[in-house]
Amino acid sequence: MEKGKLKKNSQGTFSASGVTKASQKEMTLQRECFSPLAALALVVAVCVVPLTAGRSPPGLSHHKHIALKMDEAILTVNNELEAEVVVSWLSDRCYQCLYQQLGVLPAAPGPGQARSANFVVSTQHEITLQLSSATVNQELCTVPFHFGEHGNYSLWVKNLNNSSVVNCSLVTDEEPVNSYIPILVAFLIFAGLALASSIGTKILGLDIVKSILFRISGSMETERLINSELGSPGRTVSLVADDILPPAPNPSKRLRSLDTFRGLSLVIMVFVNYGGGRYWFFRHESWNGLTVADLVFPWFVFIMGTSVALSINTMLRAGATRRSLLRKVAWRSVQLFAIGVFVVNPNYCQGSLSWDNLRIPGVLQRLAWSYLAVACLDLLVARGHLDILTTEAWWSPGLDVLLYWPAWLCVLLLEVVWLCLTFLLPVPDCPTGYLGPGGIGDMGQYANCTGGAAALIDRWLLGESHVYQTPSSRVIYATHMPHDPEGVLGSINSILMAFLGLQAGKIILHYRELHSSIISRFLTWGLLLGVISAILTKCSTDQGFIPVNKNLWSLSYVTTLACFAFVLLVLVYYTVDVKRWWSGAPFYYPGMNSILVYVGHEVFEEYFPFRWRMANSQSHGEHLAQNLTATSCWVFISYILYRKKIFWKI
Repeated sequence: MEKGKLKKNSQGTFSASGVTKASQKEMTLQRECFSPLAALALVVAVCVVPLTAGRSPPGLSHHKHIALKMDEAILTVNNELEAEVVVSWLSDRCYQCLYQQLGVLPAAPGPGQARSANFVVSTQHEITLQLSSATVNQELCTVPFHFGEHGNYSLWVKNLNNSSVVNCSLVTDEEPVNSYIPILVAFLIFAGLALASSIGTKILGLDIVKSILFRISGSMETERLINSELGSPGRTVSLVADDILPPAPNPSKRLRSLDTFRGLSLVIMVFVNYGGGRYWFFRHESWNGLTVADLVFPWFVFIMGTSVALSINTMLRAGATRRSLLRKVAWRSVQLFAIGVFVVNPNYCQGSLSWDNLRIPGVLQRLAWSYLAVACLDLLVARGHLDILTTEAWWSPGLDVLLYWPAWLCVLLLEVVWLCLTFLLPVPDCPTGYLGPGGIGDMGQYANCTGGAAALIDRWLLGESHVYQTPSSRVIYATHMPHDPEGVLGSINSILMAFLGLQAGKIILHYRELHSSIISRFLTWGLLLGVISAILTKCSTDQGFIPVNKNLWSLSYVTTLACFAFVLLVLVYYTVDVKRWWSGAPFYYPGMNSILVYVGHEVFEEYFPFRWRMANSQSHGEHLAQNLTATSCWVFISYILYRKKIFWKI
């Protein structure tokens, strides 16, 4: 039999190779949206939740009584063929995967009659439905479609005009909900708050308003409040910054753009860790590719490297010895690693600490290793006084690289080690150099090979029970092997990410007040790294030499995110430190207390006001309100600590 061609007919249905205009419109609604994060999100809980709370999902008509969760729809398959039909599905985000069976429909009892069955299908991504004969194992037709959340659909399978040609037509019985409306509402709320704050700052900055308020208050306290950090920065910012995490108590000597960049990364990280409204694009990609959640951790590592360059230069100029700085770096790394293992990783709400299943790798552990390696490399080559260096030699345009060639050589050697281990290390029962997810990927041939050499090294060094047990690859690729995205082998590439951030710091040090030179070199590095990424990935998600992969921290993942980081840093640096159009608020405040915010959001995740019992746990709107409120609470806490001059320094 031929496959159904699925063309539009007079009834407005479609078949396997096409969709109606209405269906195309539904698919257009399934797009990634942007959710800004700022302070005071308690308003969202009032304005967003009513959009979905208490509303029965559409598609639950009198003949369908299936309770739907988020990102689900009902599909009724009607079989009019006089043969059993097997219904299978495949996500379009699943590369070279096996079809997964939904169910089997019995043969129709007679001409003009049909057997029906209801199925729950995913609405996160477009899927392809495959209908095949149960007796001869022959494909009858395929239907690609992006179902809408809580929609109600019917798929009819029948012979076309009493011939042997099978026709598969899909109709929408009840329209889906638009699950992205809460994001739009949240965006409008935060945009309104930002606009109101900007207008208020401008009004308070007027001389006549200052004069009136000063007369009313009769004290200098009003003047201090008017010129507070909530407004535009009025203090001179120099080129001094502290190291990775904790700031010096005197913020007037820091580059605000660096703390703003760090705070922006941290706020998004907290938001996605709290759930991101349960939207798929605020969760980590299942394997190859990028989502919003995959961006922020590398950016945090990048800006850590930038701060290391500025901090070590400052301390060397102040007369500190390299040996004393090395002791500080080592002790700080040990503290970060210990906090990650014994404070952040365990869930003490579920019982006391047990070594049997304690996860050893983690975010803070990865930061500790990267910080230790990059700070040691910088101590090896850093110069305290840069003003005596010549700028007239032919090689002076490459001064910020050539002066530190031993460190660059060490990093390149580390990358050679990563490449050799990744592509040459034999993995039992798996292809050498395998970068795939295993599971049902690669047509199910390497189901136990998730992560390839990286996973093998983690199991060998740490033990299978001490790595992450539920990797994101389980979502689409149905893997069952543990794999740790913060594993040992990926730490090499996180060192590269931090070192590229260190290079950004060297550019700031060498070009000081030459804003145009700093910006041009940032953009040049961004372009170079973007070209490298395009070559490594062949500008594709799955078909490149080294795909972009957060689970593996692949080389292309680092070059791509470093490219984005350089470009984003240009924007923040230009608007905050060059033109001073923006003070960096509210992201500046969590950036000044980054470790406290990160550890705090992990430890108190299950406590009010960061979590509460929801009226409708299957509502994107209610999850979004809760997650934005929790994130904004940490922004507000960091602001209060900033005003009180309280900074957690390790």
